[in-house]
Amino acid sequence: MADSEETTGEMSDGLQVELFHPESDREPGDTNIQKWGFDIHPIVFPVALGLIALFIAVTIGLGEQASSAYSALFSFINSTFGWFYILAVNIFIGVILFFAFSKYGKIRIGGVEAEKEFSDFSWMAMLFSAGMGIGLMFFSVSEPMGYFQSVPGFFGGAEAQTGGAGAVALAQTFFHWGFSPWAIYGLVGLGLAFFSFNRGLPLTFRSIFWPLLGERIYGWPGHIIDLVTVFATLFGLATSLGLGVAQVNTGMSYVAGDILGIASIPTGTFPQIALIAGITAIATLSVAAGLDGGVKRLSTLNLYLMFGLLGFLLIVGPTLFILGSWIESVGVYLQSFLALSFFTGTLGESGGTIGTTVFYWGWWIAWSPFVGMFIARISKGRTVREFVLGVLFLPAMFSFLWLSTFGGSAIWLELAGGGGVISALSESGQTVAMFAMLNQFPLGAISGGLATLLVITFFVTSSDSGSLVIDHLTSGGKHDVPKTQRIFWAVTEGGVAAVLLLGGGLGALQTAAITTGLPFAVILCLMSYTVYLGLRNEYEILESEEFAETIEELTAEGDVDVVTAGDEVVTDIEGADPEGSD
Repeated sequence: MADSEETTGEMSDGLQVELFHPESDREPGDTNIQKWGFDIHPIVFPVALGLIALFIAVTIGLGEQASSAYSALFSFINSTFGWFYILAVNIFIGVILFFAFSKYGKIRIGGVEAEKEFSDFSWMAMLFSAGMGIGLMFFSVSEPMGYFQSVPGFFGGAEAQTGGAGAVALAQTFFHWGFSPWAIYGLVGLGLAFFSFNRGLPLTFRSIFWPLLGERIYGWPGHIIDLVTVFATLFGLATSLGLGVAQVNTGMSYVAGDILGIASIPTGTFPQIALIAGITAIATLSVAAGLDGGVKRLSTLNLYLMFGLLGFLLIVGPTLFILGSWIESVGVYLQSFLALSFFTGTLGESGGTIGTTVFYWGWWIAWSPFVGMFIARISKGRTVREFVLGVLFLPAMFSFLWLSTFGGSAIWLELAGGGGVISALSESGQTVAMFAMLNQFPLGAISGGLATLLVITFFVTSSDSGSLVIDHLTSGGKHDVPKTQRIFWAVTEGGVAAVLLLGGGLGALQTAAITTGLPFAVILCLMSYTVYLGLRNEYEILESEEFAETIEELTAEGDVDVVTAGDEVVTDIEGADPEGSD
């Protein structure tokens, strides 16, 4: 049986190459330099390292001048192109839904014979951990409480710090963390997965331009695209790691001092650098273990910890209030979704584009190469429809429940007069908002400690998944790279974060990283078209006489069963994963 499956796999792989791969002599990483345990692209790897070193030197050397320049550029882009961000995200939502529910939804990533590399649960755990798990830990309390105190402009009719303000606060938070960001991630992930697994092109951003550039993706146009992607990914991760450990440091100090009443853990630059070193060490071990041995296991652990913390608060917290606010806020969100999606505030009293939404859209778009490429890497074997529904809806629905549980509990405390969250937020910032809320319920020390652990493990998964993405980009798009190279990028990311933290350039570099959202928004608009061209071409081949004749030949040899459903030919290739077949 094993020999039969191996033979079938070789025949179906050959079918995929013969009919679907572009006519090109190039292969991913075919010009790579292999030396000292590395397998690197001869241009992207060294140029990326040089630009990273130069940018860090300029940022730290110029200090406030660099920070002011980045902030000015960021403000100009947001005020001038905020409308474009809002329009682009709506286009992305429409495009990815079209791909899912049109005839192209039946196309399988990797080809008709492709099997799933990971179980549904492991797949969900990894995409969620890489996507926004860490953000939900920090903002699930602070963001709804901010809107609870100051009602967003779109919901201007609600009175602050009332039940009505609570409903719209959660709905506005759902908007920023729901379907819209996952549509961005899903579009990028689908495009990269399709062109890599179905077309045999490198697993890098350059491959999405094959329909427009052809062989030129292997030249400087492709190099520039990948270099910008490396820049955005590394600095986005490094700044998040650097700024995030400040929140972990403060949170640990709050739990140890204010909740447990023991000696407070010191806060400051050097404790945070020590935290970066610890997190980087764990991430290095995970990334060295590989995608299946390290990242998958840690992501699964993250999900279990999240379920544990979520279940705990649902039990000890205001259960009925949480569930009621969840349903009500989802209703407000769905009812307002279309209008919110196009709201700029230009015609309102305040004028101008709504700043928080534009900031979030720029941030999600800037992070989309990292998250999208990681999602692409783990999604082989799923149909386009299954991919889109999984990426777009499942994480969003879980986020709604999470935000309702933690944000709703904080709102309940304020409405009931227990308070403490708003005062902690105003005195210490968003760093301690979740811990201050958890402290109002039983076993606050235990839940606060679990929340701190979860924040750390999310940082680790973001770090090692980001390192894997940079590995793909700097190895010419190879799916597997040497362990030495994986370790190198994990350590480099931690080192960049530590240097910037020590030199005071983290905030400035975060602004610069988010600014890359504008060129990536343009790239994603082009990507929508190139993915459409690719899916259309794939569908035409699947429906062609040549494909049908090839399937008949395989059928005659006993390797394929063909089922006719109307005018459509459905193949059942022996040894393939039957799950998801249409």
